[in-house]
Amino acid sequence: MFSFISMNWKGEPPVTYETIIKLISVTTTKKGLKAVARLDKREYEGRVKFSDEDMAKLNIKTHTLHPKWNYSIVPGKDTEPDGD
Repeated sequence: MFSFISMNWKGEPPVTYETIIKLISVTTTKKGLKAVARLDKREYEGRVKFSDEDMAKLNIKTHTLHPKWNYSIVPGKDTEPDGD
């Protein structure tokens, strides 16, 4: 969807959150896929640090093209739902 959203931004600078939400929300593909957007105003803790041990637990699958940039984090074999 990113490429379709980018095409909608031509000529209209995304200077406010409202403009960005509007431009994303009116995006559709030729086959009718629509993007949905809403502004999340919650505050999140910044600068969260992860230990090397925590990072080693992640099941990271790199992609063939630019593997340092393109990767997926997939559930591991020992992953269990946390009940949330």
